[in-house]
Amino acid sequence: MTSDSDRSGGPSPTNVPPDDLSRRLTVARPDSDDTLPHIGLVGDTYTVLVRGEDTAGKYTLIDMHVPPGGGPPPHRHDFEEMFSVLEGEVQVTFRGETMTARAGETINVPANAPHAFTNAGDAPARLLCLCAPAGQEEFFLLVGQTVGTRTQPPPPLDADAQAEFIATAQSLAPRYRTELLPPPGAGAS
Repeated sequence: MTSDSDRSGGPSPTNVPPDDLSRRLTVARPDSDDTLPHIGLVGDTYTVLVRGEDTAGKYTLIDMHVPPGGGPPPHRHDFEEMFSVLEGEVQVTFRGETMTARAGETINVPANAPHAFTNAGDAPARLLCLCAPAGQEEFFLLVGQTVGTRTQPPPPLDADAQAEFIATAQSLAPRYRTELLPPPGAGAS
């Protein structure tokens, strides 16, 4: 007779699917691997460490270099997003409430919740961002600018390029289950 649980009460090892030999180990070296994409976006530089194609679509992992004053505008999306602050600190606004996340701290943003973060400090911040399921990295690759390294800032955009960036981001956001939100106070009378 076959049991569905082992002696500890957990699932039986026979319920674990066999190893998928078509999947490979992924190793990311953001400071030396020339094949990793470095993307300049909203003044920040995001390096895609692990793409959805590496995880069967389960998640993506992004190394974020956020200079003072940097960070994305308010937005929300239909997937989980978790940040671990490796260096520096960021002010996180979640559903209208603001808090500070410092090096060594991790925050999880539930799917669909409005949020933003800003580096309000004097030094760059470095975050690891995990999005599950994957897909956010594809959005970043389509709307961002390629830069040479993990810490290289994107070139500044003139007014026409900024308008084009905004139009592209707004048109692609729904395809990537993202909604770009107005800044706080916009549209208020």
